[in-house]
Amino acid sequence: MNSLSRTSVNRACRLLLATSALSLSASLVAAQEGVPGMGDNRPAAGNKLERVELTSRPQSDTDLRRKSPVAKQVYGREEMDKFGDSNVADVLKRLPGVNMQGGAPRMRGLGSGYTLILINGDPAPPGFDMSQLSPSQVERIEVTKAPTADQSAQAVAGAINIILKDAPRISQRDLRLGIGYSAVRPTPSATFTLGEKIGSAALSVPLSFFQWRGQNDVQSTRHMPGRDGKVSDSVQQGEQANWGHGFNSAPRLNWKISDEETLTLQAFLQKGFWNNRSSYELVSSSPNAVLDDDSLSHGTWQNLRGNAVWSKRFNDEQKLELKGGVQHSRGTFDNQTFLPASQLRRAVGDNTDRGFTQAGKFGQLLGEDHSLTVGWDLEWRRREEDRTVSEAGKPQLPDFDGQPFGARITRQALFVQDEWELSPQWSTYLGLRSERIITESRGLAAPVRNTSTVLTPLWHLNYKFDPKGKDLIRASLTRSYKAPDLNALLARPSLSSLFTDTSKPNTEISPDREGNPLLKPELATGLDVAYEKYLTGGGMLSVGVFHRQVNDLIRNVTSLSTVSWASVPRYVSRPTNFSKAQTTGLELEIKGRAGELMPDWFDAKTALNLRASLSYYKSKVDALPGPDNRLDGQQPWSGNLGFDYRFSGLPLVTGASLAYTPGYATQQTLSQTVEQSRSRALDMFAQWTFSKTLSMRVSANNLAPLDAESQTLLSSGYGSGSVRKGRSFFGINLEMKL
Repeated sequence: MNSLSRTSVNRACRLLLATSALSLSASLVAAQEGVPGMGDNRPAAGNKLERVELTSRPQSDTDLRRKSPVAKQVYGREEMDKFGDSNVADVLKRLPGVNMQGGAPRMRGLGSGYTLILINGDPAPPGFDMSQLSPSQVERIEVTKAPTADQSAQAVAGAINIILKDAPRISQRDLRLGIGYSAVRPTPSATFTLGEKIGSAALSVPLSFFQWRGQNDVQSTRHMPGRDGKVSDSVQQGEQANWGHGFNSAPRLNWKISDEETLTLQAFLQKGFWNNRSSYELVSSSPNAVLDDDSLSHGTWQNLRGNAVWSKRFNDEQKLELKGGVQHSRGTFDNQTFLPASQLRRAVGDNTDRGFTQAGKFGQLLGEDHSLTVGWDLEWRRREEDRTVSEAGKPQLPDFDGQPFGARITRQALFVQDEWELSPQWSTYLGLRSERIITESRGLAAPVRNTSTVLTPLWHLNYKFDPKGKDLIRASLTRSYKAPDLNALLARPSLSSLFTDTSKPNTEISPDREGNPLLKPELATGLDVAYEKYLTGGGMLSVGVFHRQVNDLIRNVTSLSTVSWASVPRYVSRPTNFSKAQTTGLELEIKGRAGELMPDWFDAKTALNLRASLSYYKSKVDALPGPDNRLDGQQPWSGNLGFDYRFSGLPLVTGASLAYTPGYATQQTLSQTVEQSRSRALDMFAQWTFSKTLSMRVSANNLAPLDAESQTLLSSGYGSGSVRKGRSFFGINLEMKL
């Protein structure tokens, strides 16, 4: 550890110890002198949000959102049950400010890695796919716009916390059967949940099985140097099929050891098998043009994870929570590409991710409306890769094939947070989190080690126009960061699939790829301000603005390099700390009963719920010229409209949702521009409730689909593009309470 990192960590430790001492002193004084007005009915430990409130009905999603100390959107069972979605990815794509790209959710239009994905408050395992988790296993989804001290600060865009269902207090037998169709054949799915109360313990065991079958019809075009170095053009039609199956389970055990002590054990198990097949037909081609070849691939993946949470309440004012976790993820692949002259290129390998986490926090109540928490968060992750690529039976890169490559990240964090309701109208949340991140990459050369220290102060401030909080303003000033992916740290080359002969050059449009073990985390300073208005009938209106200043932006940069794996210079794409960037956005959201939102048009008793959102984004990368020097993948704006209606006199609910994003261009580097077409997703559903224990949902996703077009252009005039035909998905789900 260098002296700067050691000094920063020591200062953070001294700060936490000093704060803890002050907190304990304050509690002793309060115990001796008494807190005015409290008597013997002092609040529970932790913070004011843990007090039990007697209400005539359970708190709604809107109630939880309004009472949250930080800006947060909450989506519970009612929201998820409306559409009868077969996977969580379909739920997320309807949420305001959330877009799905490549099966992963992205907030505020920002690319991969800027959105923190959590499961029960802990980072999701590597390779976790939202489309393979059933909503029936989820209790609620919380979307946080700015980080908090007790969770990882790797949330530049925000965080999505998926909270799995708790163990039930009574016996439970739920069965959900589904069948869907997108292409070729129907695919079944099933989820069974078993819940039991055993003495002072409660057990829940959900088990889900799923299949998928998809097909993409694509057309690819290229204008680039051919195999002879001369300009060539080509057009190919292709069919890309994908299919597979898998299962997952999330068993949970809650054990109430005593009135002051509890233990929770949570596991997540997932395993699947996937297959991809691509076949192409030539439409037109110049001599010696570079073409895609037919291919067939298959593989497996698995995620294993276990977490334990022990909680102890020492008295009415002090509480300790300890957490520990272990995870293991593994994937295998066997990719076969059928080359001309009956030759075969084959890539076989596997990758393994292992991780351990340990965390804890101590909460001290300083008064009826004031609490302080100190804690720590430790994480160790390691990734190992083994890959062999051969062409016509000969190793493609003999110096690298079959050699193990690895990378690891060690993260140590200390934090302190102070929640204080200053008055019935003002409340504040102050936090400080210090994280030390050590990355190490190893391969054929000596290991490369990099150490960074990130100090993230956090401040959230809320103002209620009235004590009941029907109208309030939220403001947040935070720092956050994005750590490089372990895969990006591996200095292992991967040849262009179109130019595998290392005795010849490739092209800028189809480069080789290599990781960068010297990557530093991106650090962002953020400002969020929002106005929220809560209506008496349960509806709400929100208007928010945000700004992020990002330093050490990571972007893939392609350059012509002299490399060890080729006898001639090759174009190589590497992740690089490229530049500084800024992004600003405006987010609007409204939802509620139609009679409350538009009383002149609808009767107050009309069972029609409406929702709409509109987000506008603008960003700038300093090292690139405008006007399209935006952050990677950030669209100019996006919108979402939806409704659901309950028929009078019939046990029928129906609804629809429409999401739209316009086309846009992104200046990736000084010489490369990427263009994306507009996207539209129209979903509809109908639910018929036969009884309290039986219901059926029919759904249609991505109706009237648009074709997805993308194009990469170089300043030299070369380029490539693809058009992917859109497809709809239809499903039927039957839910039974046994």
